[in-house]
Amino acid sequence: MTVLVNGEPHELAPGTTVRGLLDALDVPGGGRGVAVAIDAEVVPRTVWETTELDDGARVEVLRAIQGG
Repeated sequence: MTVLVNGEPHELAPGTTVRGLLDALDVPGGGRGVAVAIDAEVVPRTVWETTELDDGARVEVLRAIQGG
């Protein structure tokens, strides 16, 4: 299946969860400073392990960065 992640297409196995996607993107496991939205709806961190992505989903992964 194909999903758009931050506007870029990614091929994923059916049944891939938000956590699985973040692992594939090498986003740190704790998810601190990370927010995820699917089709413009924020996904709470507490359900990342169980929320499966659908074919064609538009996913935004946002990461907070420290700056000065």
